[in-house]
Amino acid sequence: MSTTQQAAPATTGRRERGALRSLEPLSPARISGIYVWGALILLFALWVPETFLTGTTFKNIAAGEAVTALITLGLLFPLAAGTFDLSIGFTVGLSGIIAAKLLNSGSSPTVAVLVALGVALAVGVLNGVVVVGIGVDSFIATLGTGSVIQAVTLAISNNEQIIGLPPSFGAIGNNEILGLPLPVFYVIIFAFVAWYALEHTPFGRYLYAIGSGREAARLAGIKTDRFRFATLIISALAAGAAGVVVTARLGSGSPDIGPEYLLPAFAAAFLGATQLKPGRINVWGALIAVYLLATGVTGLQLAGASFWITYLFNGLALIIAVSLGVLQGRLFISRQRRRRRQAAASAARAAAAPSDDGPQPPEPAS
Repeated sequence: MSTTQQAAPATTGRRERGALRSLEPLSPARISGIYVWGALILLFALWVPETFLTGTTFKNIAAGEAVTALITLGLLFPLAAGTFDLSIGFTVGLSGIIAAKLLNSGSSPTVAVLVALGVALAVGVLNGVVVVGIGVDSFIATLGTGSVIQAVTLAISNNEQIIGLPPSFGAIGNNEILGLPLPVFYVIIFAFVAWYALEHTPFGRYLYAIGSGREAARLAGIKTDRFRFATLIISALAAGAAGVVVTARLGSGSPDIGPEYLLPAFAAAFLGATQLKPGRINVWGALIAVYLLATGVTGLQLAGASFWITYLFNGLALIIAVSLGVLQGRLFISRQRRRRRQAAASAARAAAAPSDDGPQPPEPAS
């Protein structure tokens, strides 16, 4: 067989592999969430077109889920470093109550917002001290601090709503630009900042390294404790900002508004890790998940589903997302093992194959 004939199949194979690689971004393994999202929109458009297919519905989804999106984006940082923050929902409630209490006492919106964010910062420092300084497991530690935060929230509010907030504060959550409420633009700005920080800075690369193996990262010279501490502060500040926004949107401070955001945020973060970059916490996958879940819940509610459907939908989404992550991890390990076996077999065949130049004559004796 001529060299040209041998090269033709190889060239064809490379072209086929190149064509397949060009389709990878559209693979269901990467963007299944977008396909499911589109299917949900189509389903509800046919099921309840008179209520679902309206500008008001999509506007409400975009603005209503902005709070969940802010919390989720902040949560990505500790999760990327392999750390949990279960206090985020309680921090939302505390910051909202602090802002509402100050406004009710005559403080300006600027002071109320800054103090609320300062309290959220203190929560992040507290979590960092307990998790990193003392060494308590992040799951247990932040669950405990969350309970303490909720106790403080109830004590400040006396378990009552704080109403009568000034319209100037409500503008933070209700004013519009180009027909969309301001919280949508908060999410867009924060998403780009988070994406750049996680994907294009040493800070983000260090977080992923810590999440992949904390001890290996430490031995490589990364100050793992410092970075984990920082991620808990970031998630607390994001939750504090979300608490201010939701209080401004509602026009009142509610002591029980925060904890309900905990499950949707974790569900979106883990479901997002199955999108775009499977097996990796990422910003755009998380946003896809936030609005996919919101579309499903809203559509079912418009179709007349019971009030408990939100908890069922988010709970199932969390279970499915984590299960998909486990299965993807197993599949990745299986592929790696198969590739290593194939490489070893190819090397063995190459070593056993006779040389193309035939047997070499012995060198003449000197």
